[in-house]
Order: sequence, then structure tokens, then C-alpha cells
Amino acid sequence: MPEPRTWQFTAGSAALGLALAAAAVTAAGPWDGGQRTAERARAAAHTTGGTHHAPSAAPAPPRRPAPAPSAPGVLTALHAPAPAGRAADLAAVLVPLLADPGLGPLRTASVVDTTTGKQLYGEGAGTPMTPASTVKIATTAAALSALGPDHRIPTTVTAGPDGTSITLTGGGDPTLDPARLKALATDTARALKARGHTSVRLAYDTSLYRGPALHPIGPNENLAPVVALMTREGRLDDSPSGPAPRTADPAGDTATAFADLLTRAGIKITGTPAPGPTPKTTPLAHTESAPLADLVEHTLTHSDNDLAEALARQTALARRQPASFQGAQKAVRDELARLGLPVAGARFADGSGLDRRDRVSAALLTGLLTRAADPAHPDLRPLLTGLPVGGFTGTLAGRFDTGPATAGAGLVRAKTGTLTGVNTLAGTVVTPDGRLLAFAFLAGRTPSPYEAQPALDRLSAALAGRK
Repeated sequence: MPEPRTWQFTAGSAALGLALAAAAVTAAGPWDGGQRTAERARAAAHTTGGTHHAPSAAPAPPRRPAPAPSAPGVLTALHAPAPAGRAADLAAVLVPLLADPGLGPLRTASVVDTTTGKQLYGEGAGTPMTPASTVKIATTAAALSALGPDHRIPTTVTAGPDGTSITLTGGGDPTLDPARLKALATDTARALKARGHTSVRLAYDTSLYRGPALHPIGPNENLAPVVALMTREGRLDDSPSGPAPRTADPAGDTATAFADLLTRAGIKITGTPAPGPTPKTTPLAHTESAPLADLVEHTLTHSDNDLAEALARQTALARRQPASFQGAQKAVRDELARLGLPVAGARFADGSGLDRRDRVSAALLTGLLTRAADPAHPDLRPLLTGLPVGGFTGTLAGRFDTGPATAGAGLVRAKTGTLTGVNTLAGTVVTPDGRLLAFAFLAGRTPSPYEAQPALDRLSAALAGRK
């Protein structure tokens, strides 16, 4: 898929309303090394301690947030000292909102002051729940912890000892796109010609991944077969994200496209591309993904299932586990435990949250977000900068636009989670007195997303008004 494009959220002064903030979102510049420039500067200055998988949402009313009297910076609290706050006052606000029938009978919650690490409110915070796509917070945190934000995923081409055959080897990069595949073919053709070869056989190697390629949900527009070699996440249309028709053979299709590109570059391909092992020689050419920090931000902003599964497997490889659903499950859990997070009862049956067997507690999610705000863990900072901004970006672009929820537009940053009967929201919010709070609200057996999502938005927006 093409390299993700996102717009920098530039916070305005207190005199700017949300209308002006919206203009800043769309007009500001591109990423700087995977993190929005202004946000990264604020985050570095810290000195104190789902994809919608249910039916499509009903059309939103044609209303946008009214101009607010203030739109403070999204990450300003990362360097602000935090007063103690009164848990009793917060409970008085949240308890009635948690009682909303739209949240169904199963509800858990956790709110934490990221500076002090103190839980300000909890309701079944340690109870494991089906997290849907909020599990991507755990997946991406484990990948960042195990690999570091600068890690890149390679795709290589290696020639056999006699130079008459080459192998295209997948390293697990689902963001490989036609432009990079073409550049790889050009580099490969140049290297072959330099060695005096203009005719080769082509094999492709996907052996890096183990176990079933199909997710337990089976063929699905939310996820391609999980293989180590693919182009544009196996999408059969031009969509950059979200559900799309997928090929049943991403690796074979990529190898066929690569063969065609080599032919255009002056290299004759004999026979048909077929699976085969990678020769134990130095690669002729290679291409790499964007840095892991960029991949994490894209995963969270757009709830990218294919990329989440790839990052779970990259974590497994880093921790010497099989790159499979089962190996990734153990690697992610072990990595989070190594960070000292509460993983009791947690289960990571997949990396994307499509599997209903996943179990995550609200306390684990707020613990992850709090750890990402800790100056002792700068490698985890993309967990914060990648969260969608309420009312503006990613999976929250169409939310926080009606009623009391408008108070959270531009101030709430959160990962969504949606399966049929499951609705979750976990992220951060800046309070009027400059505190950064981490929150997680998980609801089960919800009647519909049309009722649950606004209720979750109201809960997080309420935090934006608490001093």
C-alpha cells in the first residue's frame, strides 16, 4: 500500500476555536520521521513523571462542532505538572455516563493521570474484556519495545550461486507498494546485467511466517491472508485503508508483478514464478519499509489490521518465537510483562483485534498509554502520536460532532474498537488545567454501534472538562 499520508495537527492558542483548529489540521505539513513535528517536539520535552468491523455506521447528522472558546494543544500536558485531582468528583461525572443503556450490560473503565501514574477512576479495571481493535495499542507497544522505533522491514532479492535464478524474499512488509516493487526490480535488473545475466528463473520465499495464513475469521475484507510477501496488503482496489476486496494469493500475485517489472527492465524470466528457498548468498537488491514509528502511527490512526498482524509477527521474530498467530501471542504477552504491565488474564489471539478470543483489561490499556508518556520510555511515544484525534483524523474523523461529545473534539485522542456487540475506546485527553489523562472504556453485548459509540465519546469528552 502507498506510504501513509497524514496531516500535522497544529495546536492553536486559547483564542482559537475549533473551526480554526480544523483548518490547521488540513493545511499543516507532513510527517517528520513518522511523528508530527510539533507533537514530537512537545513529547520530547516531557520532564515529569478499531477498525469498524460491524455494519457501516448510520449517516451522521450534518452538524459539526460549534466553535469552542478554547482548543489547547493536544500534547501540552506532556510537560505540565499534575495536581492530585479528586477521584470522587470524577466518579460523580463518569458513573451516570457509564450507565448509558447504549453501552450494554458489560462495562469496564480506567482513568489514570499519566504524570503520577495514579488511577483516578476504575470500574472493573482489571477485568479482561474483548478489546476489539484497541488491542492494537498492545500490539504496537510490544513491537516498539522489542524492535525500537527505527526498525525497518526488508524485502530482498537474492541470486543463486550460478546466477541463473533469483529469489524474491518476503520479510513481512505489508506496505510494499508498486512504486517500491518497481524500484526493486530496477535495482535487481541492474545488478544482474552487471554480472552478465539477462535471463533467470524467479522463485519467491514466504517461509519467514509459520502456521496458518488465514485468520480464524476466514476470508474477509478486513484482512488479507497473513503472509510474509504481499503488495498493498493484497488489496484489489485503490483503497488506501479500511475494508477492501483481497486476493487469496498475495505472495503469488506480488511475484508475478515482479516478474513483469523485471521483463520491462530487460531481464527475461524463464518459466513461471514458483515458491522456493532463499539462496545463502548476499542479496542483489533490497527495499525497506518506513521506520517502525511510522508503521505504528499508521496502524493506530487507520486501525490497519494487516499491518497490526505484521507487527505482531515482527515482535515474535525479535523474541525468537515462530512468526505465527501462536508465536506472536506469546511474544506480545511476554514483552508487555517485561515492561511491568498488568497482563493477568490477557490474551492476544491475534494482533488486530478481529479475534473475539482476545482479552485485555482497561487497566492494561491505560498502563500502556501511561508508559508511553513516561520520559523513561521514549521509544513508546508513537503510541500517543499515532492515536486518532477526535473529530479530525483517522477512525475518529466522523465522531465528536454532536451534543456533549463536541467538548472532546481536538482534545481526545483515542483508538477505537468495534465488533458486533463490542465497542471500546482507549486513549488520552488534555484537561483544562493541563493534565494528560489516559483512559479506557470497554463495553460488551452492546445493542449497536450507533448507540455505543456516542456514549463512549461522551465519556471521554467529559474528561476534557474536568479540572
